[in-house]
Amino acid sequence: MQYHSLAEFLNMGGYAFFVWLAYGVTFGCLAVLIITTLGQESRVLKHIANKMKREERLKQNRGSK
Repeated sequence: MQYHSLAEFLNMGGYAFFVWLAYGVTFGCLAVLIITTLGQESRVLKHIANKMKREERLKQNRGSK
């Protein structure tokens, strides 16, 4: 399709609602995916750091006995 004006492009040949809704849903899902992934990453890193500290404490306790 060839559009001659911005309004014609935004109207998408009468299918604007469906086209822009599809774009909105896609970008919304991507945003949610990115945000949850970043949140999970920080939780996993904290969990790993806590586990390493716990293992180090266990090593020290075993060595002192």
